[in-house]
Amino acid sequence: MAKLLGLDKVAQLFRIIRANGGIFKSLRNIYRHDELKIGTLVGEDKFGNKYYENNEYFYGRNRWVIYSDQFGMDYDGSQVTPEWFGWLHYKTDLIPSKDPARPKYKWLADPTPNFSGSDQAYMPYSTTPPKIQPWKPPQ
Repeated sequence: MAKLLGLDKVAQLFRIIRANGGIFKSLRNIYRHDELKIGTLVGEDKFGNKYYENNEYFYGRNRWVIYSDQFGMDYDGSQVTPEWFGWLHYKTDLIPSKDPARPKYKWLADPTPNFSGSDQAYMPYSTTPPKIQPWKPPQ
């Protein structure tokens, strides 16, 4: 009867709100990530991003990342480290800390996020003069 009235969904909503830290933290999560989810914390990368999984959700929606607070609202997909990228996009089911075949090279540089649209974006410059000269009207 409770399922018929939808009360199980209300109970699930309260469980998700409780797991997210209460009403205000849940509203903050909705503002930052546009949805509320509940899942088990699988791991964390060196930037502080947290990776979750819940197999009750549909395949393709059951793994997600909560970006670190240091990024604020300026987070994007390039801030996921390469180790976690494969797990997050279903290339492997092994998390990076439990993957024995993952190479660990000392010479690898730390990943950098995409700086497009910021003041640190790469801007190429031309060393050749332009082929078309702008027209300047006589004065």
